[in-house]
Amino acid sequence: MLLNLLAAPDPSSPPSAPNPVPIAPPGMEEMANTFLGWGKWSLLVAGVLGFFICAGMMIIGRRNRSQTAVDGAAGVPWVLAGLALTSLAAGIAGVALS
Repeated sequence: MLLNLLAAPDPSSPPSAPNPVPIAPPGMEEMANTFLGWGKWSLLVAGVLGFFICAGMMIIGRRNRSQTAVDGAAGVPWVLAGLALTSLAAGIAGVALS
């Protein structure tokens, strides 16, 4: 009896956990799409505003305030990265959950 407990498990049939596909609860799919659409629109507006702020800092910092211009130019890659992450968010989440 003790010998059977110490035996290695059968490698031909590894255990597997269930992995169902995502299914929206009834009535929630339209609400979720609306909510995500509002979020994407808000982030798009924030990205445009971020570019405006960076451009304004570069314009203001042109004369005798070079650090302001540098800070404005340094903000451009961050705005681009945020917008890129926003546009790729659904794909990244889909890959992470599959």
